[in-house]
This record gives sequence, structure tokens and C-alpha cells, in this order.
Amino acid sequence: MFKLGVPFFLPVWRRVLVVVVAIAWGLFEFVNDQFLWGIVFLGMGSIATWKFGQIDWSQVADDDRGNK
Repeated sequence: MFKLGVPFFLPVWRRVLVVVVAIAWGLFEFVNDQFLWGIVFLGMGSIATWKFGQIDWSQVADDDRGNK
């Protein structure tokens, strides 16, 4: 669904920001009684968290250095 193992996400703060924004937006939608969108954004945040945890970031960094 999403390709998250790209050099753009090498800095940890970017990964954290993506997850926090998605989950915060999902909670915002729940507060405003938009449950479908809340589920969608919480799901996106959860999937991003899981995928970020599965990626070998040292390999992504090595691949990025090899392409320059």
C-alpha cells in the first residue's frame, strides 16, 4: 500500500512525525464524530508504525549511499 523504505524517511524524526500526525488526525476525526475517517487515519498510523519497525534502515542508508 505504501512504500516507506525510502531514503526520505532515514531521519527518525520524519518517521515519528508521520505516525504522530496520522494518529492525531484520526483522534481529531473521532472527536468530531467522523468515525470512518478516524478509523482510516488510525489504521494508516498503525500500518506506518508496523512498516517502519520492519524496515532495515541500515540497508536503506547503504543503498542511498550507493546511488550517489
